[in-house]
Amino acid sequence: MTRIAIVVGSTRPGRIGRNVADWVHQIASKRTEAEYELVDLADQDLPLYDEALPAAVGQYAQEHTKRWAEVVRRYDGYLVVTPEYNHAPPAALKNAFDLVHAEWNNKAIGFVGYGAAGGARAVEHLKLVAVELSIAPVSAQVGLLIPADFPAYPEFTPLEHRESELERVLNQLESWTKALAAVRG
Repeated sequence: MTRIAIVVGSTRPGRIGRNVADWVHQIASKRTEAEYELVDLADQDLPLYDEALPAAVGQYAQEHTKRWAEVVRRYDGYLVVTPEYNHAPPAALKNAFDLVHAEWNNKAIGFVGYGAAGGARAVEHLKLVAVELSIAPVSAQVGLLIPADFPAYPEFTPLEHRESELERVLNQLESWTKALAAVRG
């Protein structure tokens, strides 16, 4: 069975990302073509990139990096839930991408962004990072707007059409993830 991680990209206290990820997981869990699991970066305890060798070398010295590499390795694809901080993704999320390398390769990735601009600029940044790591980003994405999807901020109340937007992302993500299985061997 195809395994896809729903990555909670914010580690900030008081974050709304976990509520968004729980909504994504609730919808994704009803699907039959893939298994979806939450991976919360707040639970990973990843320090800022502290490896002596570049991640592309694949020789991780730190135990936390080895653990993170195993988490990334066990999934066939990823759906990242990210806020936008100052036109970019949170540092903790970018750091999670930077810590390991080969474990990301030849997999697919989708995005659910949130913020004043629906997280669009953070997602665009992360798509460039994904391509550099040989992760194939799907074109569909969900952009949750503050205040439209958070009318009583920080409460999350997605607009009615958001579920169909998410279904489009999940359809593309599952298709690409399965197609890339042949590349991974």
